[in-house]
Amino acid sequence: MNLDGIHSNEAEQVLVVGAGPVGLWTAAELALAGVPVLVVERALERSPHSKAMGMHPRTVEVLAMRGVAEQFLAEGGRIPTWHFGMLGNRLDFRDLDTPYPFMLSIPQLRTEELFEQRALGLGVRILRGHRVTGLTQDSQAVTVDLAGPDGPYALTARYVVGADGAGSTVRKAAGIGFPGSDATTFGHVGEVVLDDPPVPPVISAQNLDGALITVPLGGGRFRLAGLDAVRQAPDDGFTLDDLRATTIRVAGSDFGMRDPGWLSRFGNATRIAAAYREGRVLLAGDAAHMHFPAGGVGLNVGVQDAMNLGWKLAAEIQGRAAPGLLDSYHAERHPVGLALAEHTLAQTALIGAVTPEQRELRKLVDDLVGSVPALNRALAEELSGLDVTYPGAHPSTGTRFPAAAEHLHRGRPVLLTDLAAPADLATRLGFETAGGPGAVVVRPDGHVWWAPAEPEPLEADVVAALTALGTTF
Repeated sequence: MNLDGIHSNEAEQVLVVGAGPVGLWTAAELALAGVPVLVVERALERSPHSKAMGMHPRTVEVLAMRGVAEQFLAEGGRIPTWHFGMLGNRLDFRDLDTPYPFMLSIPQLRTEELFEQRALGLGVRILRGHRVTGLTQDSQAVTVDLAGPDGPYALTARYVVGADGAGSTVRKAAGIGFPGSDATTFGHVGEVVLDDPPVPPVISAQNLDGALITVPLGGGRFRLAGLDAVRQAPDDGFTLDDLRATTIRVAGSDFGMRDPGWLSRFGNATRIAAAYREGRVLLAGDAAHMHFPAGGVGLNVGVQDAMNLGWKLAAEIQGRAAPGLLDSYHAERHPVGLALAEHTLAQTALIGAVTPEQRELRKLVDDLVGSVPALNRALAEELSGLDVTYPGAHPSTGTRFPAAAEHLHRGRPVLLTDLAAPADLATRLGFETAGGPGAVVVRPDGHVWWAPAEPEPLEADVVAALTALGTTF
């Protein structure tokens, strides 16, 4: 096998395990910062099946920060409302405070292709058909055992990022706990041709027999996902006849379905990694959080994990990180994982409501979502990822700052100010600079890093803040 340049004495080497969207975006973030990175993936080829079907507003903001949103926007469909627990009243994204007030419908297969193109363009190396079998670590490095096409071998890296899914070998080998609950409810997914598709093409429905949501894939093909209340045995197979039967019971029609491309069942097992970091091993995406795919949030939260981790790990490797910066990855993202678990469990309960008591609760929540704008907006902000903040000393610290997106393409922090001396210092520190009233520093992941106590800060205060931040970047 060709492993030229992958040696234990490469002090800045990171090994990313998993070439899904999260692993590829993590690798690209590291490479953007100048960190040599290798991705290993156990599968020889990319899966033709798209587990995820869309990007929520915050993820599109992430793409815009790196200057790559336009291709996704050109190819994806824009859905201005989205379901919560397959309720009849939908969450309205149109009035959210974002340049992208919609769910962008684009198959995971295409997302992975575009993410991989970006990673390769930044110099990332990807090895497919290479499976991690174990790892050990000390205070200096991680030794990873792998099985490749030519047999077993080992690599040594300074850090390892496990983005290898819910069954993560990296997580298990690092001894990181994965507490949570086993599956009690089971759903299904099918990709089929619909000769008589629903109008509008995106529908959600729920009754005593189960639940259904449809998403167009293009070319007459549709994704049908849902829950069959009649068949909840975890070991049941799933056939086209099964999909047809449950669709008719829930929606009143099979929409002329034929030619299945993918049929699968899944459960609502919910687990969150006890630690997102264990020494030199870090977790991201499904390796860190496992949940029922309600609301289509999994890929989105995973990409935002990667966005939070990439610049911090690069700073650590390059000797620019203040003590605790890399540990802040767990501190900031673990609560997001817990919140993800909570609202996907809540959605699962709404989707699977069959008893009279459950039906009345579902009706009450549905009515509230449709009649209380503040509740609708709060749930929309949570589902879309726009409500995530990383609180700090100032009320603005850790909040989103999408207005800085055009200045974040190189993955460096940004100072926005019209003050001359701070702008000069920021440039010397390697920050991007742009004009603006007052002063604010935005992190590479688009969250506010520092804001002044007063609306019109003194130059000396901004210089002092930059000097402190500069030691960490």
